[in-house]
Amino acid sequence: MSTRYLFTSESVTEGHPDKVCDQISDAVLDAILTQDPKARVACECAASTGLVLVIGEITTVAQIDYQELVREVIREIGYEGEKGGGFDADSCSVLTGLKKQSPDIAPAVNAAKDDTESLGAGDQGMMFGYACDETPELMPMPISAAHRLALRLTQVRKNGTLKYLRPDGKTQVTIEYEDHKPVRVDSILISTQHDPEIDKLKGNEEVRQRIESDLKAYVIMPVFQELGIKIDDQTRYLINPSGRFVIGGPHGDAGLTGRKIIVDTYGGYSRHGGGAFSGKDPTKVDRSAAYAARWVAKNIVAAGLARRCEVQIAYAIGVARPLSVHVTTFGTGKIADTEITDLVNEKFDLRPASIISHFKLNDQPQLHKGKFFQSVAAYGHFGRPDLDLPWEKTDRVEELRKSLAKTTSAK
Repeated sequence: MSTRYLFTSESVTEGHPDKVCDQISDAVLDAILTQDPKARVACECAASTGLVLVIGEITTVAQIDYQELVREVIREIGYEGEKGGGFDADSCSVLTGLKKQSPDIAPAVNAAKDDTESLGAGDQGMMFGYACDETPELMPMPISAAHRLALRLTQVRKNGTLKYLRPDGKTQVTIEYEDHKPVRVDSILISTQHDPEIDKLKGNEEVRQRIESDLKAYVIMPVFQELGIKIDDQTRYLINPSGRFVIGGPHGDAGLTGRKIIVDTYGGYSRHGGGAFSGKDPTKVDRSAAYAARWVAKNIVAAGLARRCEVQIAYAIGVARPLSVHVTTFGTGKIADTEITDLVNEKFDLRPASIISHFKLNDQPQLHKGKFFQSVAAYGHFGRPDLDLPWEKTDRVEELRKSLAKTTSAK
């Protein structure tokens, strides 16, 4: 019997107040690792009208001008002068409250209890990774579409196509599924900050209609043509449904690092362990192991072992080897989930030191001229066809296919 349902995911632009904070936290991490790859960083940020607060635990020999770094990030996003809409890179206050990593944590991380050659996990917890065959980047369609819309919204603002746009914005996409496959776009929601006047248009409805017309032409249609998913006469468009959106960013709402963890991952399509990413150095398995879990799941789907795959990894603080690894393919696997789990344990080294080394995580900021982690702080940490991310590589596909062939032939 055919199963039909709707699923929705959202994304936000880099000017969203929470994303401003994520980018600042990751810009701090990039700057520190560029000078000191062995640094320990846990950097949090909060932002509101005229204020940015940077706090956390940082142990490093790097010399960083935090004031200028924060202002540079805000300026790059677009909050500068009149376009800042009440939040300005040059006039906001920047306060810092940073201290060293706790001496109770540092020894456990630096020397693992079960493997002295590896780092211990920086904390306990469980991380999830996911992949599916709905898009070329093996991501769920709703979050992939929402991210692309958000990124396109920023691109047409920055390249001058739609000069009246301001940095803050949100997107949301509802996809209709049939038998767990995306078949059409049910609804598209975009809320975007804009200048007080657009070509001297008068009235909220006239402004909203202009924005809707422009976004359909320059944002929505190009994105869905690229994705190859159907927009039909029944697709609903909700463009700035609340009306006027002039006051936005940290001037409109307070922002906080780590408050968009579902946007950062799979749009709610997969489970989440609860840990945020931004501002954390790679010894924090909240980040590095979540990247590894995505890498594992993507290779499993790319190798044809399953159409959908979710991987859970669990750690204990100070212990290198995962406490558990669990794979589920939701009934789409070519072999049993237990057999795929065994293959993962055989083919993937998921100790923190191995993950960091394989992805060159401590070296990435230097390789990308000081802006690596900041690049994933907006528009998602996974998928990202616009970036060359090490955890997105399908470098274990051939090994997995050979193992699958051996397993199936043995049966």
